[in-house]
Amino acid sequence: MKFKLIIVLLVFVPLMGTAQDKKSKADNLYYGYQYQKAIEEYKSEMQKKPLTNGQLLNLADSYFSVGSFDDASKLYLDVNKNDTIMSVNQFNKMLQSLSKNSERDRVRTFLRSKEAQLSPELLENSEFNFSLLDFPASLDNVEINLAGINSPQGDFSPTFYKNGILFSSSRGRNSKNVYEPTGESYLDIYFSRLNSDNQLADVASFSEIPATDFHKSTPYYSTKSSTFFYILSNTEDGALRYDENGKNALAIGSLSETGKFRFLLKDLSTSFYYPFFDDNSERLYFSANFADSYGGTDLYYVYTTNGQIMSAPINLGPRINSPGNEISPYIFNGSLYFSSDIFYGLGGMDVYKSNIISNDSYTIPVNLGEGINSSLDDFGFIIRNGENGNFTGYFSSNRKGGKGGDDLYGFSMANDPGLKTFTLQGKVVNLINKSGLDKTQVRLLNHEGEVLKQTYSTIDGDFRIEVPWVSQITVEAMKDGYSVISTSYSEEGMEKLQNQSYNIGLVKMQDLVVNREDKTVLKLDKFYFDKGKAVVNAEVETELKKVVDAVTRFPQLRLRIETHTDSRGSSSSNNRLSQDRSDAIKDYLIKNGVSSNNIVKSIGYGEDVIKNSCVNGAYCLDFLHKQNERTLFVVE
Repeated sequence: MKFKLIIVLLVFVPLMGTAQDKKSKADNLYYGYQYQKAIEEYKSEMQKKPLTNGQLLNLADSYFSVGSFDDASKLYLDVNKNDTIMSVNQFNKMLQSLSKNSERDRVRTFLRSKEAQLSPELLENSEFNFSLLDFPASLDNVEINLAGINSPQGDFSPTFYKNGILFSSSRGRNSKNVYEPTGESYLDIYFSRLNSDNQLADVASFSEIPATDFHKSTPYYSTKSSTFFYILSNTEDGALRYDENGKNALAIGSLSETGKFRFLLKDLSTSFYYPFFDDNSERLYFSANFADSYGGTDLYYVYTTNGQIMSAPINLGPRINSPGNEISPYIFNGSLYFSSDIFYGLGGMDVYKSNIISNDSYTIPVNLGEGINSSLDDFGFIIRNGENGNFTGYFSSNRKGGKGGDDLYGFSMANDPGLKTFTLQGKVVNLINKSGLDKTQVRLLNHEGEVLKQTYSTIDGDFRIEVPWVSQITVEAMKDGYSVISTSYSEEGMEKLQNQSYNIGLVKMQDLVVNREDKTVLKLDKFYFDKGKAVVNAEVETELKKVVDAVTRFPQLRLRIETHTDSRGSSSSNNRLSQDRSDAIKDYLIKNGVSSNNIVKSIGYGEDVIKNSCVNGAYCLDFLHKQNERTLFVVE
């Protein structure tokens, strides 16, 4: 497993023996990474006295490390019932063990039981990826080939450089010391060029980065800044440097092609891994295990200016980071690729892809599926545009059929990898006072009206929802006592929504109605038809559009259209005119999308219901007559 190379055993602790004098023989074997021997010794010690919960977790970790997932899951579950000392990373291993034993339903049940304690992002990420595993699929039109330059040792972490790649390896060299925990050489950086057949060839130690007797690994080359970024052991005067606990950590350094070297990230007690420099944002991404980690190693970035670090490390957050380990960040075409050993994957480390919505917002990381991923460790994924519109790249894996521990693989594919998803995020607000509306149900439906997914807005009205890409989407939002919104979008419209905030405005029924003449009616401005006519003019249309909007927002709304005239003219002509006006209003509403089911009746009362003393024969000013000419939309 490559993690023993790049995360666990790269952190060399020579004073371990002193720190473990009070530990049992089994503990010493466990902390010495001799997991199979630790298992046997723990089983022997159990015959003499019960193991502590900490030792049971060590035993569970040992079973996990040697692939005995059934034994591991039983111990993790037992400790989880009786104690709270389990780390979030061990929590992930417990669920990984269950997943590896094909107990995904049990994992889902366990997650639901812990829903209150888990982040909504973790629950959503897991459910999304588990649903993909329920219908497993491999990448279409992808060719994967074992690189011919691999050695019997570990070869991993490729990066594009000029006409070839740089990569890391523990292959032996006379000039390089042996790293005692692995029995292999300290990690070094190598270069391999692409030959005329587009195959990697002619491996050589990369001399442009100064030699060191210790670890030098996981390079990344920025073409724009002509700078190498890589990790190296902390040293002083040519010797390893340790913190007060005897720990030697890894730093990130940069080297310009002019030969200027800088330590960018260095802490004697914290190791940094897998640097990636984004030329567009000038962010330096990396992996580390800080106090704010969501699990093991998380992905972080720092801002830089002219090669100088300009910010504290910023965690990419729970959408990307998990109770597992996240490593190997790589950005291409607006998407973040990385690897994680989170429990909902195919194996150990899997490659995931997340689209970058904004500076610190990401879509659900999607497993790239079988092919790139396997039942073992797959990581260090890099990709670029190839010939004829395809994509090419490399990754590392310790899958069966390789030459050594971790091996380099090349790939070529016709399509951009990863499942395309549709993400909608924004805010639900009250249209009247613009405040956020919480607990509003937001749903996405397909072209057949089937609900793909639903969510609820937060206390501030914020929401986010994501589904696999479809040809058409309908967005619905509803809240008790409020209007309903339903809008459909084609693929073109969906593409536009992907990169902007989508705000939904709802309104309370009480804000749309008023009491008039002892009736509940829609709140509209007063409008008038042209004298003696029943034709919908511009003034009338302005108010009728509000009626259409109200019915759209409240589809169950039932209205009775009541039209009145003043007393001028004959009673029969006024009755006829008011009925014609009611019918004209009804026709307009139906032509503009209001269902006839929403209109209970359209009736003209003529001059039968006069509001003031302006009856037949009475002298009244025009504005008093106008008070009697009106249309009411009565809510049934």
